[in-house]
Amino acid sequence: MDLHVIGPLASPAERAAVDAVLGPPESGWVGGPRRSAVDGHASRGGHALRARRSQLLPALHAVQDRIGWISQPALNYISKRLAVPPADAYGVATFYALFATKPRPPVVAHVCDDIACRLAGAERLCADLERTLGPAGEAARDGRVGWLRSPCLGLCDLAPAAMVTSAGDSRSVASAAPVDAAAVISRLETGPTGSARSPGPIGGTGPRRLLGRIGVVDPTSLDDYRAHGGYLALVKALELGPEAVIAEVTASKLMGRGGAAFPTGRKWAAVAAQPAQPHYLVCNADESEPGTFKDRVLLEGDPFATVEAMTIAAFATGASLGFLYLRGEYPEAEARIRGAIAVAHEAGLLGPDIMGSGFAFDIELRRGAGAYICGEETALFESIEGKRGEPRNKPPFPVEVGLFGRPTVVNNVETLANIPSIVLDGGAAFAGIGTESSTGPKLFCLSGHVARPGVYEVEFGATLGDLIELAGGVPGERGIRAILLGGAAGVFVGPDVLDMPLTFEATRAAGATLGSGVIMVFDETADLVDTLRRIAQFFRDESCGQCVPCRVGSVRQEELLARLAGGSRVRSREDELGLLREIGQAMRDASICGLGQTASSAIESALRQPGLVAL
Repeated sequence: MDLHVIGPLASPAERAAVDAVLGPPESGWVGGPRRSAVDGHASRGGHALRARRSQLLPALHAVQDRIGWISQPALNYISKRLAVPPADAYGVATFYALFATKPRPPVVAHVCDDIACRLAGAERLCADLERTLGPAGEAARDGRVGWLRSPCLGLCDLAPAAMVTSAGDSRSVASAAPVDAAAVISRLETGPTGSARSPGPIGGTGPRRLLGRIGVVDPTSLDDYRAHGGYLALVKALELGPEAVIAEVTASKLMGRGGAAFPTGRKWAAVAAQPAQPHYLVCNADESEPGTFKDRVLLEGDPFATVEAMTIAAFATGASLGFLYLRGEYPEAEARIRGAIAVAHEAGLLGPDIMGSGFAFDIELRRGAGAYICGEETALFESIEGKRGEPRNKPPFPVEVGLFGRPTVVNNVETLANIPSIVLDGGAAFAGIGTESSTGPKLFCLSGHVARPGVYEVEFGATLGDLIELAGGVPGERGIRAILLGGAAGVFVGPDVLDMPLTFEATRAAGATLGSGVIMVFDETADLVDTLRRIAQFFRDESCGQCVPCRVGSVRQEELLARLAGGSRVRSREDELGLLREIGQAMRDASICGLGQTASSAIESALRQPGLVAL
């Protein structure tokens, strides 16, 4: 017998949005017109249809972009098109913060209230919006507009920040920073007609190997990129061959720049050696760590460099298809990288026969939907495959069983940005930069109470004080109270460690971490209790909920901090702090992934410093 969805069917606009991504339905079995003469005598789909599940996220985005939210009829239609159980599809749609499964106004402002924006007055901004438009999450102006509080938008150098989305036949989305309430309301009334921000400062010491083209070349022009040295590295890589390219990357001692600091050459060699085919390459551009924005700067200002570096990495590791997974809060970066991929195709720099070499490689851009956990590599795989972004247990490791169960190499944007110079200049030259164990240049994201927040490029070995001085120091001659290294998953240090070299080995010895390159400065006026509570709220909201230690521990951690801050302790302060440490230890010992394992790091590091936090 036939099974039919009970209730209203998807609207023509919803169906058109989905069909624009998936193509027209081929039969009644997958949402098309019922043809009894054909469909009544044969089933359609099976393994081939279920293999299209990886299109679930793009289909959800399509409806959200067209309508402004995802209705149950639309979700049912997507489920039928992809042979995904409706309950399963609902679980995916509700996992991501940027998707709405309840009615929402077509124009929405996502206002960042995370750490850096709070330091720049985000709470005052939100209070002004609440007085003018009403509470966050409620429709205003006859249901035409609304606003929401948002975690970090990756605009910490320009805080406070907002992102405005407008649903319709032609989706539009743009970020704006710095903003006040009047600017947000104006953007809501006029719609996101383009980015309303200027690029933050970029700087550093010595030659700019990673930032050198930013602000110099036209990021939309392949000719301009090539005129400034672009694609010379790919030409040389094709001449050297895969094994020689991996040998140079190994000789460079390049460590991953996403936080885990795994040797890049070892990872590439492991994937290249795997007999299983096909191999995949993933560029992790889901830069969601509060305080981190370096990958956004690279993608917006020098997008062809990422495309070229991905192509070299794929050639070396034998990958035939690459995915660039970009966080959903980077609309300008999305436009730039989409354009770069399209232009590279037209120029024969992507596709079935790159530069006439016979090497075939292509890149698919996948837009995330607001989930910090998808920065974890296996959660990212799950998301691309059309599932909830829940990390996998390891082993097996991605180099053996990764995306779609195949060998996969994963690198973040900054890691890949180093590849062209390694290929051109040689691994030994790269290894000669920095220190013995921390080689090459490094990008740091300076934000908070500094005169010139921005991205700064230095060689490994520069001190923490050097970076703060590059950013102009603390304005108003105020003193430094604390510095957050590594973002919400990092640690707080005091002004007594300004002479600490920023290397993997020096920070490790000091009990700190470089993480993703965050340096957030708090002057003596900062409310660190408020900051710690926001960090706890961040991890509570971003926990995927898969494992009990993180799902429950992150909630209990936030509750305990609220009790301490509000003076409503249920036991002595010492006992409450002891319980907080026990919760942190449980999350570190038993959580599946790094989110739970580091959810208490910054909070505990702040409480360890005498007199830093008044709780």
